[in-house]
Amino acid sequence: MYNSIRPGQVWLDTNGNRIQAHGGSVMCLNNVYYWYGENKEKTDGKSDIWHWGVRCYTSTDLYNWEDRGVIIPPNLEDESSPLHPNSCMDRPHIIYNKITNKFVCWIKVMNRDKSQSEVVLEANDILGPYKVIQEGLRPLGMSAGDFDLAVADDGKAYYYFERVHSELICADLTDDYTNVTGYYSTHFPRPYPPYVREGVAHFRRNGKHYLLTSGTTDYLPNPTEVAVADTWHGPFTELGNPHVGDVTNTSFHSQISSVFKVEGKKDLYIACADRWLPNEMDRKYENYSKIFELLFTGRSDQITPEMMGKPIERNTSIANYVWLPLRFDGDKVYIDWLDEWRIEDYK
Repeated sequence: MYNSIRPGQVWLDTNGNRIQAHGGSVMCLNNVYYWYGENKEKTDGKSDIWHWGVRCYTSTDLYNWEDRGVIIPPNLEDESSPLHPNSCMDRPHIIYNKITNKFVCWIKVMNRDKSQSEVVLEANDILGPYKVIQEGLRPLGMSAGDFDLAVADDGKAYYYFERVHSELICADLTDDYTNVTGYYSTHFPRPYPPYVREGVAHFRRNGKHYLLTSGTTDYLPNPTEVAVADTWHGPFTELGNPHVGDVTNTSFHSQISSVFKVEGKKDLYIACADRWLPNEMDRKYENYSKIFELLFTGRSDQITPEMMGKPIERNTSIANYVWLPLRFDGDKVYIDWLDEWRIEDYK
C-alpha cells in the first residue's frame, strides 16, 4: 500500500504490476478516480509493438490503483487498423457528454505516411465497451498531433491540438463531441521542430484558461511552456517554463500529458507526466534539440556522431510517472520538484 506520491519512481498497481496508463488522464466520477492511458506493457523496443490498447485504473486515494483492464483493446486481426498493436496510437482522451450520455474517446494515430489523424470512439460506461465511430479523421483537413479535450460548464467542448510541425489549434467540437464544427483559432506558430508545441494539456482555474505544452523532440524531454488566457480561444499569453530550478531543461526528465484538480481540495491541481525513457536521462537537451533543428531544416549532414551519442533505448514498457502539484502566484504557474508528497498536506 502506498501513502504518498513519489515522482519518477516505479509505481505499481494493487496487483503488484507496473501501472500502464501512459500519455494518460484522470477523471473523477462519483468520488472514484479513473486513470487511463496507453498500455505499453509489450513495448520493449525489441519488436514492432507500439501499444497494447488503452488501460484504465481506479482509485479513491490517488495513491493505490486497481487495474480495471484494457478498456479499448488492440485490434489483432486487421494490420491496417489504427488500433493494431503496430500502429502508432497515442494519448487517448475521454470526455463525458451529458446530452448523449456517452463517454467519447479521441485517440491520435501516426499513419504510415507520417501524417497524423484521429480515431473517435463512444461507450455507455467509461470502462467500455467502446465502439469506433470514425477513424482516419483529419480535423479541419489538418494533420493533427498531440491534443487535449475540455468541456465547459454549459456542455460545449473544445479540442486543443498540434497542427503537426506548425502551430496549436483550438477547435470547437460538435454537440456529440465526435467531430469539429469548423470554428477554430490558431496559437503559438513555430517554424519547425523542436520549437513547435505538442504534449498539450489544458486546465481552468479562477476563470483563467491554461495550456501546458512541450517542444517536439520525440520521446526525449524538453522545457515545458505555460500560457494563460481569459477565454477558451485566447489570446494566450506565454509565461515561460514552470519547472522551478530545472537545470537540465528537460521538465524534470518528463513530458506532461494532462492536469486535473483534486476533488475536495481548494486549489490542488496535479500535473501528470511521463518519464518515457528513464534509462536515457544522461542525454543533454542542448544536443538533441539541435539535432531536431538540423533534421527539419535540411541540414542533417551537420549531425555528428558525438551529437547523437549511443543509440536510444526505446523501451517504454518501463516508463515511469512524474506527478507533481502546481503552485500558483497570481496567474503564474510553477512546478517544484518533490521526491515525495501527500495529498493530505494540501488544503
